Amino acid sequence: MFEGFKPFTVTAQSDPQVDIYGLSSGDSSSPRPALLLLHGFPQTHHIWHRLTPQLIEKFTVVLIDLRGYGKSSKPEQVEQYVKSAMARDCIAAMDHLGFTSKFFVCAHDRGARVAHKLLVDYPERVRKAILLDICPTLAMYTATDFEFAKAYFHWFFLIQAEPLPETALSASPQKFAELFMGGRQKDGLAIFEKECFANYVKNLQDPATVHGMCHDYRASATLDLAEARKDLAESRLIQCPLRVLWGKYGVIEKCFDAIQEWKKVATEGVSVDGHAVESGHYIPEQAPNDVLAAIDEFFV
Repeated sequence: MFEGFKPFTVTAQSDPQVDIYGLSSGDSSSPRPALLLLHGFPQTHHIWHRLTPQLIEKFTVVLIDLRGYGKSSKPEQVEQYVKSAMARDCIAAMDHLGFTSKFFVCAHDRGARVAHKLLVDYPERVRKAILLDICPTLAMYTATDFEFAKAYFHWFFLIQAEPLPETALSASPQKFAELFMGGRQKDGLAIFEKECFANYVKNLQDPATVHGMCHDYRASATLDLAEARKDLAESRLIQCPLRVLWGKYGVIEKCFDAIQEWKKVATEGVSVDGHAVESGHYIPEQAPNDVLAAIDEFFV
């Protein structure tokens, strides 16, 4: 898995300093354009394993574990998971590899929320972006109704005061992963490679990681909303072309007009398009060919 990639660790300048773990198929000396891939909850960079063999033929691919996940640092305080800080981690990783000009971004779930802030805070660094199975965090919390709350119960559970969610998740990590992740699509756990799923379970068996995951969500329900409102008030919007894919059998399809929601946070005239794919929530693992097709067509 990830043949041809080399691991790296970069220290992001934050308070406190955070080490971000990643893999790269090359650096800025490569003639291929750079593509940064960001994972979601409760996963790691492993979600991209079905895409990377094809992607490295055209791109220099960079994978990182978000802070709080995988082999990256797990800071202690909720404010250290604000998405502006996590966007800085992305810049630190790309700078470390010499990609100091524009690069492409494809991101899923929590990683796509980091990518949204990356696009807003560093418009000069991203050429185009593809976001998978999300709408803007502020839009989703603001529009919460029964259907959304029922399907995304974890958004409201994981933000509860510690140690309630941490205790519950840590009580039976394997069973939580099986029931939560397997229950989000009709094919259950069959969509996951055994090695990858074992890695996700290992994540959930680490108390520091579980704490970081909960803080990721706590930040989204507080600090990230404040940042989003401030960005809108100051007309700090997405400036690069954006494509959004979402699962045909998921919450985005059922509860939101994804294209319109993303147009609301993009500069007027910026291209925003997208469509549903035959998938549940975990698009990179359930519908990798759809993601590859979108990357091949859009990232030119």
